[in-house]
Amino acid sequence: MRAPNCISEVHDECANGTGRRTVYLTFDDGPNPVCTPDVLDLLAENEVSATFFVIGAYAADHPKLIQRMIAEGHRVGNHTMTHPDLSGCRPAQIHYEILEANRVIRIACSQASVAHMRAPYGNWTEQVLTHCGRAGLIPVHWSIDPHDWSRPGVDAIVDTVVASVRPGAMVLLHDGSPPNEFRPDTQAGLRDQTLTALSRLIPELHERGFAIRSLPTQLNEVESHEPA
Repeated sequence: MRAPNCISEVHDECANGTGRRTVYLTFDDGPNPVCTPDVLDLLAENEVSATFFVIGAYAADHPKLIQRMIAEGHRVGNHTMTHPDLSGCRPAQIHYEILEANRVIRIACSQASVAHMRAPYGNWTEQVLTHCGRAGLIPVHWSIDPHDWSRPGVDAIVDTVVASVRPGAMVLLHDGSPPNEFRPDTQAGLRDQTLTALSRLIPELHERGFAIRSLPTQLNEVESHEPA
């Protein structure tokens, strides 16, 4: 049986029950002990929720950040255990990366209900999608990528999102870095552009009439991203 495509947008505009158009902010590659608390503080100040696709190894190291995400109304998704390119992995490793990340997230916070997965680098294959489905996870891609990880400048991040935003859009942002890129000496300024851009994006999106929410656990009406 052919595996389903991964989801890049949610088309139910009234998923939040208010009738307002909805945008979904998603954050990859955390939790990071320096960057993630600042992102959580900003989201709390603006009373919006988001979805964090966390790396299992980091979740195991920083369980209190996972607990804080859940306590403050955010969703936690699976971004694998160690952030490999799954398109080059054998089935046994794909199986391990997904299930082990689920396990450590739930150990970090027993209240965490992991419903979504995002493949590292967005590299989806039929095999990855199949293992994702077997784990009971919804495969989630994105529809707006401002490449904040590359530090293109705050204006570039904001302009990219604002130019492409529409109801149901999923915005890809980052609150950490993968293990193979981790450098302790650069953590302080790692996501400062993302944070500043976020401080501008949230009020701008609200002004445009969008509600900002975490991903729903049921994603029925979607625009799909074809796997490679």
